[in-house]
Amino acid sequence: MARTDRIDSLLLKEISNIIMFEINDPKLGFTTVSEVKTAPDLSIAKVFVSIFGKGYEKRDGLAVLRKSKGFIKSELAHRLNMRKIPDLIFVIDDSLEKASRIDELIEKNHKDE
Repeated sequence: MARTDRIDSLLLKEISNIIMFEINDPKLGFTTVSEVKTAPDLSIAKVFVSIFGKGYEKRDGLAVLRKSKGFIKSELAHRLNMRKIPDLIFVIDDSLEKASRIDELIEKNHKDE
């Protein structure tokens, strides 16, 4: 397992815990960290999140995460033994919704045959 893969896994676990147990904002809703991809130089980590809800709920949830970035980074600094915590970039991961939509279309196509 590559170094960045181990760091990605560790960041995913810790960021998930911080979001779940430390951030108490009702606008956040039900949020899941689906993937973390860290740059090879560890300067940036893209955090892919799935936020359950309608478009405006996702937008509000993403705004809460972006606003909480400093808090999340300071929590990571306390929890992890890393020299430098990467800058966090939160991105909506809508791959589950796309997969669900494709399944619906396939199912509909089979029914029409």
